[in-house]
Amino acid sequence: MTDLELAEAIARQAGELLLGLRAGGLFEGKSLGRAGDRVANGFILEALRTHRPEDAVLSEEEKDNPARLAAGRVWVVDPLDGTREYGEGRADWAVHVGLSVDGEPALGAVALPGLGEVLGARPRALPALGAPLRMLVSRTRPAKEALAVAEALGAALVPMGSAGAKAMAVLRGEADIYLHTGGQYEWDNCAPAAVALAAGLHVSRVDGSTLVYNNADPYLPDLLICQKELAPKVLEALRVAA
Repeated sequence: MTDLELAEAIARQAGELLLGLRAGGLFEGKSLGRAGDRVANGFILEALRTHRPEDAVLSEEEKDNPARLAAGRVWVVDPLDGTREYGEGRADWAVHVGLSVDGEPALGAVALPGLGEVLGARPRALPALGAPLRMLVSRTRPAKEALAVAEALGAALVPMGSAGAKAMAVLRGEADIYLHTGGQYEWDNCAPAAVALAAGLHVSRVDGSTLVYNNADPYLPDLLICQKELAPKVLEALRVAA
């Protein structure tokens, strides 16, 4: 099994576990989210220990091991991205299984279990741009920078839940721009970044620099994903808004 096949299989099966847990009815709301985090995390870690025992792992739900800093291959995972949406019975949540190689988002898979889809880091045809453009924002706390850029570009706002769901919405043709400035960690965007890059999208920090993973501090607060032709316009609008 290749690394990508493994990432896709783990993301898919973790998503199936989460759907089953939610359907079981033993938990609801915040307790469902907590149970989902733990169940998915345990499954993903065991799968990686079984199939890639020599690799390091950075997970949102696991105590960080500084030994990963000396590793060239680090799996960066978010077992349940969008815990709130999952607990509310919504579909805009995800499972992230990414692999960083020498600091780069080499490959990954993002499962959207509520939609029955797993998107791996593979080339794909990109959807046509919307008219007007559509910009993804948090459904609960849209960042002022994103609102300013949307206004400058005449873009319509598309509220959505988890980071993974928003990133994959660009690939799925549901939106054109995912701009995030409100704070994230490496597990929030490693797998989505890898999937978006493989599809041929622009992926960067909001200053245009590349995303670098396996840092001592995993805080990676901002992200831009869009089609390459839009990137200069978005970055310029961000500069003006700053």
